[in-house]
Amino acid sequence: MKYQFRYKNTPIDFLQLSLYYTYGSIVGVCNTIFTVAMILLTNQIWAETTNFVRLLLLFSICLFPIIQPIGVYVRAKKQAADAKEVEIYFDDSGIQVKSGGEVSNLEWKNIKKVSKKPTMVVLFSTTTHGFILSNRVLGDKHKEFYNYVVLKMSH
Repeated sequence: MKYQFRYKNTPIDFLQLSLYYTYGSIVGVCNTIFTVAMILLTNQIWAETTNFVRLLLLFSICLFPIIQPIGVYVRAKKQAADAKEVEIYFDDSGIQVKSGGEVSNLEWKNIKKVSKKPTMVVLFSTTTHGFILSNRVLGDKHKEFYNYVVLKMSH
């Protein structure tokens, strides 16, 4: 076997993945623009508003940078609780996954995409399902592993 890992994804893994895709998309741009606009609006009208409007303004400012990530974390905790421990092997013929007493074999041609993020590598077996391998799991093999996967997918 070329690479072998045994792990169980944590809530932080799922949270980071979700936030990478949210804030790396047009949704994240819109969230950021909304938050900046609310800060500017609040700065302009704070003195003339009632306490109720001030509360709404503060809620609007906190919506995307604080409240949304808390909601995503709650969902991530549930995902992590439902996740099983995975033993995964990568070699020249493909990927073998053992989880919950089941064994699956994937050929490299069945991997749709690999995504390298600052704290993880994600391999997609479909457009919505895949394997999260965090730096905690990969250790010092993070870059080497990513390069290996990209090479295998290109053949």
